[in-house]
Amino acid sequence: MTAPTSAFEGFEGRLAGIRSRIEAAAPDPGRVTLVAVTKGFGPEAVRTALAAGLGVVGENYADELVAKFAVVGDDPGTAPEWHFLGTIQRNKVPRLAPIVACWQSVCRLEEGRAIAKRRPGARVLVQVDVADLPGRGGVAPAGVPGLVTALRAEDLDVAGLMAVGTPGPPEGARAGFREVTRLADALGLAVRSMGMTDDLEVALSEGSTMVRIGRALFGERPPRG
Repeated sequence: MTAPTSAFEGFEGRLAGIRSRIEAAAPDPGRVTLVAVTKGFGPEAVRTALAAGLGVVGENYADELVAKFAVVGDDPGTAPEWHFLGTIQRNKVPRLAPIVACWQSVCRLEEGRAIAKRRPGARVLVQVDVADLPGRGGVAPAGVPGLVTALRAEDLDVAGLMAVGTPGPPEGARAGFREVTRLADALGLAVRSMGMTDDLEVALSEGSTMVRIGRALFGERPPRG
C-alpha cells in the first residue's frame, strides 16, 4: 500500500494545477469541494494532502481506510474528513461507521439501513448509475427519487448525489452528469459529487460541487498486493 515518498514530490504544483482547472471550469469555484483520493497509497499520502490544506480525504476500500485512520486519524489538529467512495459491504459498516463522515456510494436501501443502525443521522450521497455498464455501482436514474425518500425515512442525511462518468472521452460523460444535476435540482439536493482527473471540466460545467481527484495529485497508483 505504501508508495515511496518521491511519488509525492511536486504535489503542491499538481494541486495548484487542479485548482486552476477548477477556477477555469466551475461557474462558482468557491462552491467546489476537492476530495483527495488516496486509494492505493499509504498514510503518507493522507499527511501530504493535509499539509497542503486538503481536509477531505476519500477512500475506496474499507481495510485501507481503517488502517490509515489508525495512523493519522487522531493526529492533533489534522484529522481529515473521511469520505467512503467504494462499494458498501454491510459486514464492514460497523468498523467504518465511527470514522466515515460521508458515505458517497449508497445505492441500496439495505446499505442505508446498515449505516443508520450504526450511525443515525449519517451523511450520505446516493450513487447514480449514469453509464449502465456491468459491474458499475449505482441506482438507475429512475430509481433515485424513491431511494432518497426511503433513506430519509431511515433518519439519514441525504446530502446529494454521486456519479462516476461514462468511460472514454470526457465529453461522453456530459449527458450523465447533466442528468445527475437535473435529479439533484428536482430533489433539492445541494451536493453533486461528479468528476475525476480526466473528466473534471465536463463535470464542473454540468454542475458538480465536489470532485474526487487521485491520479492527478498523487500519480499512478502502485499495484495492490
